[in-house]
Amino acid sequence: MRRFIVLLSLLASTLWAAPSQAQQRNQLGPLCTTTTTPADQQIDACNKILALKVFTGEKLASIYFWRAVGWNKKGNYTQVIADASEAIRLSASVPAYNLRGSAYYDKGEYDIAIADFNDALKTATGDVGIIHHNRGNAWRGKNEYAKAIADYDMSIKLGPPSAFSYQNRGTSKRALGDLDGALADINEAIRIEPSLPQPLTHRAVIWRAKGDLDRAVADTTEAIRLAKAKAPVNIMTPPGSVLISAYSERGLAYEAKGDYANAKLDYAATLQGVASDSGSKANQAMAKVRLSLLSDAEAPRTTPNATSAPTKTAAPSPASPPAGTATGRRVALVIGNGAYNHIKALANPSNDARAVAKSLRGIGFVVTEGIDLDRAAMQNMIREFLRDAARSQVAIVYYAGHGVQIDGRNWLIPVDAQLKAGGSITDMMTDMDTIMAGLDDQLRTNILILDACRNNPMAPQVASAGSGRGIEGGGLAAPSSLGSGSTLGAGTLIAFATAPGKVALDGEGANSPFSAALSRHIGTPGLEVQQMLTRVRAEVVATTRSQQVPWSNSSLLGEVYLAEKP
Repeated sequence: MRRFIVLLSLLASTLWAAPSQAQQRNQLGPLCTTTTTPADQQIDACNKILALKVFTGEKLASIYFWRAVGWNKKGNYTQVIADASEAIRLSASVPAYNLRGSAYYDKGEYDIAIADFNDALKTATGDVGIIHHNRGNAWRGKNEYAKAIADYDMSIKLGPPSAFSYQNRGTSKRALGDLDGALADINEAIRIEPSLPQPLTHRAVIWRAKGDLDRAVADTTEAIRLAKAKAPVNIMTPPGSVLISAYSERGLAYEAKGDYANAKLDYAATLQGVASDSGSKANQAMAKVRLSLLSDAEAPRTTPNATSAPTKTAAPSPASPPAGTATGRRVALVIGNGAYNHIKALANPSNDARAVAKSLRGIGFVVTEGIDLDRAAMQNMIREFLRDAARSQVAIVYYAGHGVQIDGRNWLIPVDAQLKAGGSITDMMTDMDTIMAGLDDQLRTNILILDACRNNPMAPQVASAGSGRGIEGGGLAAPSSLGSGSTLGAGTLIAFATAPGKVALDGEGANSPFSAALSRHIGTPGLEVQQMLTRVRAEVVATTRSQQVPWSNSSLLGEVYLAEKP
């Protein structure tokens, strides 16, 4: 941060070095071009200078840049990008590229951010460590941790020592499984700047990964104290995001300890902050679901209606985990909905769910299984599973049945849904984004497998004939948010039975083409999960004569093996 402020001070000196032409400009100048000016005052001062219409070229570019700095303090990244872009158009500068790239990073648009940092490095001279640091952040956002570490290495090498470079290099090492290396880096960050709250929150994640929950709580408690006491004006990180991160991480630690009362308080506090960056929004999405789960756990329950009662069974865990797989409990939720009451029934989802559940039990997963669930039963089963998944390191969700996309979001359909015009039809469905948010945790690997497809549920032919699992045609939406802040987990993979926008077949035999191949290959010993899905894809393409091509999207951080190597 100090290096970035040096870049800003250079811009300020070039703007106000010339003799002032008006007393008003003398008064407004320092307010517009000082890093410690409160955001609203800075924006107002810059607006008044622009209204004077006395500057052109490089000096006008500097005013737009400084107004962008003010917007950045407020977390308004759209305005940051607009003003920084105007500054670059008038007179391209390293600080403007750096600031705009940082705003794109905070919006989760990592590729554009990297392009801006690359442009900054092409023209920068002297102190470029902060640019390497910021580009490392963008690589980290893309889950390309080796590239991130290389940039942090360069930032640290160029100096002076930066607590944030050590911290972020440590979080990248943790993502790659090097907990000891991560701990050493974050300890160094704390040594350099002991008053910073962020490294303490990141160290808490490591303590939780190591099972030391008391230390995790202690570190996040101190991080919260420091954030409240200091409340620094940090043009790169709005203060609210620091508290959101600390409260959400302490909530996870309390929940892991079984202290649900304090966990609920922390999740509620997480939701009180103003989230402007993608990471804070993801933390709040997670906290909202976790708070709901813990609150529901205290409420009295009635047995939901279901054509087939849900079951939960487990096989003994493997004696030793395969290489590349984290040790710990592994859970799966398997649902097959086919006996629909008001829309086209499907013959095979119940068979598909039973086959996949059997395969998962055979490789040591604790499986929660439900067949032909109405909405109440489906919602309750998902809530129970998400509560259970909080104590696990690998979670799989498998769903076979009807699914739809509405405005780019995917919804799973219970058997009692009535897709009619009027009212909120999504009130009769289950949102896949809610499941993803409930599973979100930096320490868990999540795999979601959907043998479903979609159409517009408001279309007139809601009960169309055919052998597909869409209600009319089309396919589920690609998870555009995956890898751009919506999921912070140790790695998430989403597999669809068919490509986005295409139809998944129900099949003419006892199983769908996708689920038949999946149940055969998912338990193959020593087969990495993405290689397993490649085999499934090849088999489905051959079986359907290229009518159906399974598709997947992954942010997995390394190799994941579901079955023991021989």
